[in-house]
Amino acid sequence: MPPILIHLPTQAPSHPQQDTGYPLGQIHALTDLCVFQATGIDAISFLQGQITNDIAGATSAQSRLAGYCTAQGRLLATMILNTPTVSTGQDPVVLGLIRQDLTASVLKRLNMFVLRAKVKLAPSELKVYGVKTTNEQLPGLQKLLGTSLPTATWETIHSESGMWICAPSVKGLRWWWVATETQLNSHQRLIDACESRPTDEWNAQDIESGLPWIDSTVQDLFIPQTVNLDLINGVSFTKGCYPGQEIVARSHYRGTLKKRMARGHVEGATQLKPGVDIFDNRQPDQPCGRIINIAHSANVTSLLFEITFEAMDHNVIRAGTPEGLQIALDTLPYELQPSKS
Repeated sequence: MPPILIHLPTQAPSHPQQDTGYPLGQIHALTDLCVFQATGIDAISFLQGQITNDIAGATSAQSRLAGYCTAQGRLLATMILNTPTVSTGQDPVVLGLIRQDLTASVLKRLNMFVLRAKVKLAPSELKVYGVKTTNEQLPGLQKLLGTSLPTATWETIHSESGMWICAPSVKGLRWWWVATETQLNSHQRLIDACESRPTDEWNAQDIESGLPWIDSTVQDLFIPQTVNLDLINGVSFTKGCYPGQEIVARSHYRGTLKKRMARGHVEGATQLKPGVDIFDNRQPDQPCGRIINIAHSANVTSLLFEITFEAMDHNVIRAGTPEGLQIALDTLPYELQPSKS
């Protein structure tokens, strides 16, 4: 049987103005994300001992942002996890959103530590779309969907259309929509009612929200606090052990953190990439940080980057070389502060 294809419109469709109104929002095909699945009686307890956040205490209505670290506390991945409710007698399931280019290596590493735990980890065939709407468009979107959508960050629903995770957002409302091809096809009318937009535009909104994603270019470079995971509910300091926990806890309780993640932009299109060094022009001999995430558009390049507090205060920041493109600092939607002692 040939595969069923989902065709997103290239622009807002010219529907008649029904009572829902069109367009009802924007939709982004997030092909840079993959959904993996952990299944088995020990699925939750196994991952609980591997990641920075507490999923054992979460319900299906609460997704969790988390990091996966080396023994030295450096991030191999960031992910969003959810534990759907299963029927009586079924094994627990954990679903995880992770960067596509990390999926194989991260699952291979996790499987190395399964040992006697009763859990199977594998990529799923679920698709991920990003949906954004305004408060004014929300009623029409919910009417077409046939259910209410969560409006608080990390709140999650499971419905006939799939899983909807409320994403951090500075303007409007955003969700990760995780669904099978069958679910997507049965809700083609909703897809048609939204304007199709580029993936980089969604990634720029993640950057605006101060949400970091670790991919293969920046693996094993940052501890969770350096990318602000502790400031956005991505680290639990009470959940117990996981790889790198001692390093992460020491940075938190001793207040030894010298770098944080900042947000900025460069005017115009650029060739900058994640992992590129950042410089303070007062100290050109060595970099003061690295680019973590980047989103390109014709007019501006948006960045999340690691940087020292000193260089941040000086605010003459260059990308690539000490004489490279100047980065203008932008505000994050949460307060930046050194890790508390």
